[in-house]
This record gives sequence, C-alpha cells and structure tokens, in this order.
Amino acid sequence: MAADVVGYSALMQRAEEATYAAFERLKREVIEPSLSRHDGRLIKTTGDGALAEFASPSAAVRCAVEMQESIASGRSSLKLRIGVNLGEVIVGADGDLFGDGINIAVRLEGAADPGGILISEKVYSEVEGKLEVGFEDRGEQQLKNISKPVRAYSLCAGAYGAPIEKLGAPLPLPDKPSIAVLPFENMSGDPEQEYFADGMVEEIITALSRFKLLFVIARNSSFTFKGKAVDIKEVGRRLGVRYVLEGSVRKAAGKVRISGQLIDAVTGAHIWADRFERDLTDVFALQDEVTAAVVSAIQPKLLQAEIEMATRRRSENLTAYDLYLRAMQQHYQPTREGLAEIIRLAHRALELDPRFGFVAALAASSHMHRVLFGYTDDPQFDRKEAIRLSRLALSIDDSDPATLASAAVISAFMVGESESEIEMADRAVALNPNSYLVWNCRGWVYEIAGLPEEAVRSFERAIRMSPLDPLLHRTFTGMGVALIELGRFDEAIVAGKKALRQNLSYATAYRCLAAAFAHLGRNAEAREAVARMLEVDPAFTISARMGRVRRSHVKLLIEGLQKAGLPE
Repeated sequence: MAADVVGYSALMQRAEEATYAAFERLKREVIEPSLSRHDGRLIKTTGDGALAEFASPSAAVRCAVEMQESIASGRSSLKLRIGVNLGEVIVGADGDLFGDGINIAVRLEGAADPGGILISEKVYSEVEGKLEVGFEDRGEQQLKNISKPVRAYSLCAGAYGAPIEKLGAPLPLPDKPSIAVLPFENMSGDPEQEYFADGMVEEIITALSRFKLLFVIARNSSFTFKGKAVDIKEVGRRLGVRYVLEGSVRKAAGKVRISGQLIDAVTGAHIWADRFERDLTDVFALQDEVTAAVVSAIQPKLLQAEIEMATRRRSENLTAYDLYLRAMQQHYQPTREGLAEIIRLAHRALELDPRFGFVAALAASSHMHRVLFGYTDDPQFDRKEAIRLSRLALSIDDSDPATLASAAVISAFMVGESESEIEMADRAVALNPNSYLVWNCRGWVYEIAGLPEEAVRSFERAIRMSPLDPLLHRTFTGMGVALIELGRFDEAIVAGKKALRQNLSYATAYRCLAAAFAHLGRNAEAREAVARMLEVDPAFTISARMGRVRRSHVKLLIEGLQKAGLPE
C-alpha cells in the first residue's frame, strides 16, 4: 500500500511548519494505529507519504479504508491518495522492498482521487465481495514506467451501508449532471463568517445554474441540511442528485481559508478537492473570486465524470443525452474519423430529441472543424451544414451562453459578420462569465475580427477558468496566433509550446511556432517546427488551409509561414 499527501509541496510553500506538524500528527494518529490494527508493516516514510506491506490484500484494503474514513471524519486537515497492489517484490538487505509490485502501487496512488483509494485488478479479484465497500471500474491505466496497462478500480467506502428503505424512497436522478451545494461549515467560531460562508454558497449555486446542462438544486433545499451532520449518500437520495459539493470556511490572522470537495453521492467517491486561502479584505470580491475558482474547477470535472460513465453503459440502452456524452468524448481529440462519429452520434441524438440544442451546436462545430482541419471532401457541404445546425441550435435556445458562444465562433469562421459575431460572444460572456467555453469562443471571435489584444485577454480568462481543460491546446494556440499578430513573437512561442505539451499532434500549434521562430530569424527552429507539422498534416499548403479563413486577421502568421518555408 502506497499513501501520499495531496498537494504537499504547495502546502509546504504556504505554511511549512504547520504542514510538517500536520503530517507528523497524521502519521501518529491515523497511519501508524491503522497499520497496527491490520498487521501492516511500515516499510518506509517519505517526506509526504508512506509505503507498507500486508499479509493479505483484504488487510491492506481494510487499512486503507479505515485511514481515509478517519481523515474524512476530521482527524486531519490533510488528504491522502492511496494505491494498493498485489505482486512479487524484492527484499533488500535493509528490509526495503523493490520491484514492479511496489512501483505499481506507487503509480496507482498517484492516479487516485484526493481522499480516494485505487486498487489493481489483482487486488480487486481477491477482495471483491468480501468487504463492505463498492467498486468503480476505472478501466486500464497507462502508468508511468510500467510497460503494460494496469486495470484499476476505485473504492467507494460504505457503498453497501444502510438500506434505502430506512431513508425513504430515493428521488430518481435527472438525465443530466445533477448537483447540490451544501452550506459550508463555519470553522472559525466567528458569527460574521457564517454570513460570508452562506453568501459564497449562494453565489456558487447561482453560478452553476448558468450552465444549462447542469441540474442544480435550489438554495432553499440545500440549506435544509445547514448545521446538521449529514451522510452524503443520504443527501443524494433525498435531493435526487448524483453529486454533492461540501466545504468549510476558517478565518485566522486576517486570512480566510476555504476548502471544498466534490463527491459522487451514489458511490461516495471523491471527484475533486481543493483549498483556497485569501486575505480577508473586500468580502464581496473574495466571494466572487472563490466562486469563479470553484465553479471553473468542478464544471469540467462533472462533464468528464458523466462521459466516463456513459462509455461504460451498455450500447443498446443509449438515450439522446448518452449519445451527446459519447460525441463529447470524441470532441476532445478530433480526428477525421472522430469528427464523422460526432456527426453520426449527434444526428441520432437529434432524431430522439429534436429540441436538443447542445447536440445541434456540437454537430455544427464538428462540420466547421472538418473544413478548418482539411478533413472534408466537400467543403461547401460542411460549411453549409455548420451554419444550418448552429442556426438550428439558436432557434431552439438563443439565451443559452454555450450555444451563443459556439454559434458566434462558427459564424466567425464560416460567414464573417464581425459585428453580429462579437455581439453574440459578448452576450454569452454576460450570461455566464464562469464558463471556459464562452471565453475561449470569444477569443477566437475577436481574433478573426482583427482585434488580437482583446482576443488575448479572452484566452487568458479562459485558461484561468479551466486550467486543466482537455481542449486547452486550442486556447494556447489561439493565444499564440493573436500574439503573432501583435508582434509579440517570444510570447507566441511560449504559448505554442504550452499547446504542444497538452497535445503533441496539434498541427496548428506547430504552425504558430514555425511562424514565430521565422519572424525572429531562428530559422533552424522554424524548420524543425515545419517538419513536425508536416508529419502531422502532410497535405498542408498555405493557400489550401489558410484560404479557408479570412487571411486579413492572420497577415503576420502567413508571412511567418512563408518565411519558414511552408509550401504556398
């Protein structure tokens, strides 16, 4: 069993002595007593973790569950990730253990959720049905420095606890991500912080409600749990939601610390957790800042969790929403085949639900990308379909920010009416300023309109909204192109390299680097970027690919590509 403290380095930077003391207390009060009760042997401790061996997989898992439940009950301010594996090891002369059996446990720990436990398939086959826990199949994991993928399972402690009948009949789950935000616990003993905490929770509920693909429980229902010790699964059953956000507020020495965690109320699994510490000056500005940080972190997590569940469902039981989720999975890594699959799934979803505006917008975006990426055999058809489907989405709901933002960027690339496109993009941001999607789309709209400074500001806001978004490579590339048009070539190179760290096969990022290097006279690096781009997109020519967009807004980009030696 490998255990490690979540975010230890960052915690040490903020409060070294307090974090060190908290970890020592965690070892003394939680880790060591649990190991003793389950006959575990502590092999070694690192600065922020521990490694232990057990006589059986069941003992190891029971120990891991006990440790996480102790921490969840308030025994420590720190959070652990835990990985458990079953395998052969090599025993060193000093009693230390080595080998893949150890390495896999350590890598599983690194892949576990904060506050979670991830076990290998070998462990699962030994303990399944023997313990009062549930399991979620996480599929095959490609672990660092481990040659073969390892199938992993996440533990959901207490998943088979009190029978539902004792708690009342559960409400059915909606057919879209559903969430309740519980009142945050005031840990300060200061009544003023009670108002601050309640106000922040109300702001988070309001901000989440702006995402129309989310089902959000109203404040009055969530606050019926205020001041009560609650079981998250019971909250989920009583409110009919899949996810619950809970948190706490603590004030000390002119600062306020807000902790939050997002939990799957069905399985008990932790999906996300974070801590925010700010100076307590302008209370309302602080509420806005933390609200934006929380919402922008959990909204993509909810969508990813839903996509993962959809891909595990039986294919014959698909609904329009499941089809949409499967299409979204392809959307994150678009290939020629992937875009065709998105369009196929979207049309099936529209047949089931002709008023599903989101899926119409997704299909429109896919037709647009077929044109932009050169994946189409009939550009005129795809261009017309992109426009038709985006207008269909607007006719279904022209007040939805995500639909407005998508329609604005599709029109910008496919039509070119800057004034109306900017109006749509600005309206989308006004309707939901906490959405990565709307800020990202606004960046492209302003870039195509020839306003690169405003484009850069929009892309920066998008990155702040969703710093781990699966589509971030597109945002960094958009920023890089805008920076090229501003003559800020060094900054464009930084943005292009960040895009490639997200996605090494994104041809547009290589074009951004090639142009920026060429403008700076760094010809060898420009040629290297060209060579890599042509490996990904061998059919590229400037006239064919760049001719699909208005060339006026990318004048310096095209000049840079010509200097870099890309075929005209």
